[in-house]
Amino acid sequence: MKKTIKVVGAIIENDQEEILCALRSTKMNLSNYWEFPGGKVETSETIAQTIEREIDEELDCTVKFLELYGENIHEYDNFIIHLYVTKCKLIESTPKAKEHAALLWLKRKNLFSLNWAPADVPIIEKLIAES
Repeated sequence: MKKTIKVVGAIIENDQEEILCALRSTKMNLSNYWEFPGGKVETSETIAQTIEREIDEELDCTVKFLELYGENIHEYDNFIIHLYVTKCKLIESTPKAKEHAALLWLKRKNLFSLNWAPADVPIIEKLIAES
């Protein structure tokens, strides 16, 4: 039986209504795919606590959890991802790619110009449909 991993991702928009996209590095599973920045939910954490901690660790900036935007369950070859995507507000500092290969700000209509991790695709479709 495949292991299910609970993860969170953040939709962070800037003042130009662009969304922050993060490229997974070659040191990560699913390298060279784009994703919403975030990470694994620890046993005793809420979704809000996880996303605020992960963004601080991965991007060296502070966000405030606003709301759960959507979720998706995706089965990969060796594991299952239960993805919770949250809307967050950037509070302090500029995001830096500490663990990712690159960061990029894109308008919603341009999100599919990137090669997204499959678990993120339904969320991208929802974002574009709303624009």
